[in-house]
Amino acid sequence: MNGDIIVMGGGIIGLSCALELRRRGLNVTLVEKGPCGGQASGAAAGMLAPYSENVESPDEFFRLCRESLSLYPQWQQAVKDISGVSFEYAETGSLYVARHEADLLALESRLEWQRSWGSGGEILTGSALFAAEPGLTRKAVAALRTPVESHVYAPDLAEAVKRACLASGVRIHEHLGRIELAEWRERVALRAQSGERFEADRLLISTGAWVQEMSETLGIRIPVYPIRGQICAYAWNEEREPLRHLVFTSQGYLVQKANGTLVCGASEDIAGFDTSVTDKGIRRLTEWNKQVLPVLGEVQPFHRWAGLRPAVLDGRPLIGRLDHAGHILVAAGHYRNGILLSPITAALIADSVEGKPLPEWCGAFRPNRFGGVQAGAFS
Repeated sequence: MNGDIIVMGGGIIGLSCALELRRRGLNVTLVEKGPCGGQASGAAAGMLAPYSENVESPDEFFRLCRESLSLYPQWQQAVKDISGVSFEYAETGSLYVARHEADLLALESRLEWQRSWGSGGEILTGSALFAAEPGLTRKAVAALRTPVESHVYAPDLAEAVKRACLASGVRIHEHLGRIELAEWRERVALRAQSGERFEADRLLISTGAWVQEMSETLGIRIPVYPIRGQICAYAWNEEREPLRHLVFTSQGYLVQKANGTLVCGASEDIAGFDTSVTDKGIRRLTEWNKQVLPVLGEVQPFHRWAGLRPAVLDGRPLIGRLDHAGHILVAAGHYRNGILLSPITAALIADSVEGKPLPEWCGAFRPNRFGGVQAGAFS
């Protein structure tokens, strides 16, 4: 594969796609209005948990997440090898905790369909549950354990993928300010607020929650909106009982990192592009987490932050070529799963550029699926 491509957006999805496209032979330029990994990517808790975060049925989105999880061991090692940067990748497994007897039926139903999709799950109760996770509240009646789930330290991963891109020959331009799409119908030209101009044969748009700004220019509906996710972290010294698994409840998650922090998330609200942290948002976390891990009632978080998660109207990301402009591709709208979906998104985008047929179920992620901005936009 040869030719030039511009990747517009330096989050984990854009960086991962740039790396894969470069590895397959394209000349890749990545442009970013701010710092790479500066929005949702750097703020993420880094959970790789498709079973715990898809609780209803094995739809196309679950399948996308599961396929990406299967790619992760080899992909993250390749990133380490190319970049020379190490980062935390912890295959801890997960527990989805139920604190009421009425929730047991839902756990059993999930276990049945998820095991048929390779979860290796089991339901733990009583002494087996507290042996697996000693710090849990004794009011927990059961938990669904999924051993194949894991997590990474997102800021280090984003930095490692960036360095892998640079080591592979991707040209990265950061802090460009506003970037406009000046030409796109035949060749691609971008104009940055900094005054720089970039041209290529193809374009990949991967600008997260900002991708909706391209809607009018490209003439298609792109219903992607920012959802503010607020997270807090606790200092977790060696004297406290370590958290051995990713721990989920219906209200959020807890995950311990190798750097001595326990991360709790996520409180979500609609606040436009506002990334400020609110007392109300953090209080939502601190009110439920101590009911699951009682020791949290004795300590206060030392760090609080927020990131913008790009949510699509139907809950599914946009991945693939534009129907009316095959040289333009989109990889955006991954909501809270950008870290998890990086390997599969990069692979699907690179396959699309190479002209390879994608699996039929990937049609659920077509960027054009919401139609045009107005009737006859391309007549």
